Amino acid sequence: MNTKKTELELGVDFIGGQGSLTPEEEKALNDFFKQRKFTTTKTLLKSLSKTAKLSKVNT
Repeated sequence: MNTKKTELELGVDFIGGQGSLTPEEEKALNDFFKQRKFTTTKTLLKSLSKTAKLSKVNT
């Protein structure tokens, strides 16, 4: 059996940049990650709430 490795070539030359972020870019990234964390936490709490309700019903 002959298995062949395939490699995925990305269409970018650089990831990131040479300089530091501007204050606007830092704020945008900060806001993005805060929103992402909030959404993830909200989803997790919602699923835990459903689990708790199901366990109360099943007992």
